[in-house]
Amino acid sequence: MEAYLLDWVNLLLRWAHVITGIAWIGSSFYFVSLDNSLTPPKDPRDAANGVGGEQWGVHGGGFYHHLKYPVSPPALPDQLHWSMWESYSTWLTGFALFTVLYLYNASTFLIDKTLFDWTPAAAVATALGFFVAFWLVYDTICRVFGRGRHGDAIVGVLVFVFIVFAAWLSCHLFAGRAAFLLVGAMVATTMSANVFFWIIPGQRKVVAAIQAGAPVDPVHGQRGKQRSVHNTYFTLPVLFAMLSNHYGFTYGSAHNWLVLVAIMAAGALIRMSFVLRHKALAYARPVPWHYAVIGTLVLAGVVFALRPAPPPAPTAAQAAAAAAPVSFAQVQAVITQRCTLCHGATMQSKNLRFDSADQIEKHAQEIYQQAVVLKAMPMNNATRITDAERALIGRWFTAGAPPR
Repeated sequence: MEAYLLDWVNLLLRWAHVITGIAWIGSSFYFVSLDNSLTPPKDPRDAANGVGGEQWGVHGGGFYHHLKYPVSPPALPDQLHWSMWESYSTWLTGFALFTVLYLYNASTFLIDKTLFDWTPAAAVATALGFFVAFWLVYDTICRVFGRGRHGDAIVGVLVFVFIVFAAWLSCHLFAGRAAFLLVGAMVATTMSANVFFWIIPGQRKVVAAIQAGAPVDPVHGQRGKQRSVHNTYFTLPVLFAMLSNHYGFTYGSAHNWLVLVAIMAAGALIRMSFVLRHKALAYARPVPWHYAVIGTLVLAGVVFALRPAPPPAPTAAQAAAAAAPVSFAQVQAVITQRCTLCHGATMQSKNLRFDSADQIEKHAQEIYQQAVVLKAMPMNNATRITDAERALIGRWFTAGAPPR
């Protein structure tokens, strides 16, 4: 019953996380697009009132006229929309999901004893430490180096270097699947922290100054925009990390930390192209597609690097064994040894049991997909299933999964 209830908690939290994530990313993408599409106001009265840019748009059968006040408007409206709960809700549901999936089951999902043999408590504490450490280092980099003409470039380089280090360390401490997700969650936590600690407090100070009739310090808007731009470049790398747990060939590769870094960098480059595209179109300039091209080439390089090696020519004995029909008893013996630890009488992960012939026959499709095609199971290969055993299950299934 516990496993069944955890599956429901997993499903509902994942659903809520996706919904809130769509709301946050959609809002972020929209405002970044809007901000980069603004052109100087054509009406002199708007410029005199502090308008720094405008955009005309059409959507849903109507026309919209957006005005941006870079520092402060002449007066505040009665109702002011704040974009913050999308971020907070995304982080809260994501952290809850991470807790249920990884922290609660640290011995199964966080720890790979072939990499690093430690206690679940130590693994959980270290995973949480990644969130705190990355935010503190990132925030310090922004505070110290984020000013001046080349501040953004320096911050970008230093943050990238730190992400590379975090990816390397995570993939040497945690199971590959968890390591990828941890790095993504670490960056996502920083994105939400940017909103919580800098963007929203800065906006509140601006509002308070306007209401008090005091001069508005433009630094709050500058800092908020800087962190908002960082967030939009983080988005595609984070999304890849969140999706990667479905693709074992990425986190299960020999140099998985390099795969993680390369794909995250490719996502950031592609996002950069689209961000700069809005400004280019607004001012009728050439679209800087070269960033997207570089990112795509990096992805192509990863695809090439991870290609499976051609299998060696089989010996006569191996060819004969491969041609021989596979009996159900052979498959059942492998599944009993390698799969029933998590799918047996004691534990029914995902509410599945493979400790009887009827259950193996019923779930033959899932077993083939997870153990042979995706090679995602057993989790972290905890039971040390061999390639020959995976191949045996594959031959049995492709032969029609003959019953007992």
